[in-house]
Amino acid sequence: MNDKDKQTPVATDGALPEASGQPEIDAFLDKVRATPAPHSGPGRGRLIFAMDATMSRQPTWDRAMHIQSEMFEETAQIGGLDVQLVFFRGFNECRSSKWAGDARELARLMTQVDCRGGHTQIGRVLKHVRKEAANGKVNAVVYVGDCMEESVDRLCNAAGELGLLGVPMFMFQEGMEPIAETAFREIARLTGGAYCRFDAASAQQLRDLLSAVAVYAAGGRKALADRSKQKGGEAQLLLEQLK
Repeated sequence: MNDKDKQTPVATDGALPEASGQPEIDAFLDKVRATPAPHSGPGRGRLIFAMDATMSRQPTWDRAMHIQSEMFEETAQIGGLDVQLVFFRGFNECRSSKWAGDARELARLMTQVDCRGGHTQIGRVLKHVRKEAANGKVNAVVYVGDCMEESVDRLCNAAGELGLLGVPMFMFQEGMEPIAETAFREIARLTGGAYCRFDAASAQQLRDLLSAVAVYAAGGRKALADRSKQKGGEAQLLLEQLK
């Protein structure tokens, strides 16, 4: 991966797919509840935000970028969190940003990414996460994608290694592609993370959940408690289940 490549063309228009129900949101919160506190010692939390930018996501791209960018805006307000952006697209293109404490700058960079045709490269994302975790604690990984075109067994082996390193992956799926759902759920299970479908009906809740995961990575239960006092919502539900 190239830590220097940051800028790409602007995204195009789109709308989110059909809605799913509240049970998946509740199940996601249940899984996050069981995730260990991200860090107990001093220092900043570290969150990797990875996304599929292949052409199949084109119809939903602008709306998804808006929601994901708001997660970074929320994160910027609490501090204490370094974030790295990773994305793949096109032919053998997989890029990562440098670690940055300025979440708003990463949000700006994210909105400049557009979709390009190509196969998924989730395996490369997992390999990159493992490399970063070997250099320093990674408190959480958020992944957003809609499909999976790789060997699920190889992905699960890599996910198991991340689980041993204590790196939870929070897998968000756009749409209802069954092969991707199976793979994403298994990656989440093996890493001790959580899975949730990402669609139009749950957009507001998922926006809050993305922010809550980021807050959790930055400061654990205390940061979530502070956020829930200010905004309630999904942060409050998450906090209640973490007790």
